[in-house]
Amino acid sequence: MKYFVLTFLIFLTFANGYSANPPVNIPLGGNAYVTQESGGVEINKNGISNWNDKNAVISSWFKVSHGGNLELSIKAKTREGESEIELSVNGKKYPVSLSSSSWETLKVATLKVNENQHVRVDFKGKTRSGEVFADISDLIIEGDAAQEPLTFVREPENFYFGRRGPSVHLSYQIPESAGNVEYFYNEVTVPEKEDVIGSYYMVNGFGEGYCGIQVNSPEERRILFSVWSPFQTDNPDEIPEEAQVHMLGKGKDVITKEFGGEGSGGQSFLRYFWKAGNTYKFLTRVHPDKNREGATVYTAWFFDPEQNNWCLIASFSRPQKVTWYTRPHSFLENFIPTQGHLTRKVEFGNQWIVTEKGEWIELTDAKFTYDATASAKRRDDYYGGVSKNQKAFVLKNCGFFDENTTYLSLFNRKASTAGHPVIDFDALPNR
Repeated sequence: MKYFVLTFLIFLTFANGYSANPPVNIPLGGNAYVTQESGGVEINKNGISNWNDKNAVISSWFKVSHGGNLELSIKAKTREGESEIELSVNGKKYPVSLSSSSWETLKVATLKVNENQHVRVDFKGKTRSGEVFADISDLIIEGDAAQEPLTFVREPENFYFGRRGPSVHLSYQIPESAGNVEYFYNEVTVPEKEDVIGSYYMVNGFGEGYCGIQVNSPEERRILFSVWSPFQTDNPDEIPEEAQVHMLGKGKDVITKEFGGEGSGGQSFLRYFWKAGNTYKFLTRVHPDKNREGATVYTAWFFDPEQNNWCLIASFSRPQKVTWYTRPHSFLENFIPTQGHLTRKVEFGNQWIVTEKGEWIELTDAKFTYDATASAKRRDDYYGGVSKNQKAFVLKNCGFFDENTTYLSLFNRKASTAGHPVIDFDALPNR
């Protein structure tokens, strides 16, 4: 009798619409972008807001691991009046009518998706009688394809870095027999049309800082060189005198200042409009500071192909640690959250180290890693590998492409046939 009652209750539960997979809310505050700017529309922590122009397009992405049916709804409201909007998914358009000034869940469509697919949802306004088309806070998904694991940004505290997208890194492998390393040489090429605003193509990283190139705006690009202070803080004003990074020299037109936000220390940058498709050379030196007890000197140079010579970016003395060059690495990141829906790519080639004794050693092996945004499955658009000609390492991120690369993957590029670069170290400025 007990077995019969239990079976009957289970039958009633499912007959009343119970699903083993409850609805999943995808907050647009961390998972949407204005992909066609027009009017005052914006994405804030609450989702789509100030949407007043029908020419604007807002897009959201999430990734499913299971294929099958997907029921799609939105959580939305109008501030006043009535609105008609249109959602597009997989090439199909779905009209939605809104007339409530209170939050409500509106079903949009049932569609089929493939496993391991990024699903893109586009929002476009059609008509409105009020000031804005709608405020929309969430996509809501149900069905077989809404089973975990799902990839999207869930928590408001992760919206900022989640919308920026995953950072991807290459760690160049130094032979154990190398001894103390003093210089690291690397070359960077940003392919044409991959120079997306908000990109940092970090070329010469070391244990205490980094150096590379950025796209800061349509009109401005920079060469950046930063050294972190040993004092752990995001506010440079908190660094005591004995832990401050001191500038020893800088190149022409280079701007130096303190920085904060992700650690603090000394920063220098040169406004230089580098070009996509060109290859640029970087050299960084790390060695004990003979003039400051317990400190290390960090110096970065950039080879300017237009002047055909090595240009000093800056030289800093960092206290409280005596070291040589450690952890040579490169990375690719997007530092503007509104640009995280755009893919960018970079190639790094011809890596060499020079030891304390002056020996050149080529580095042809690299290890791939990514940041917490990728490891926590907030984003799944990260890639590392080797170029088609096998001569350079490649990094790619953002844009919600379906390909991703396994953490700690190892890559090998072809060795140079021309031998090591020819550099007159004694002629380098501020050596």
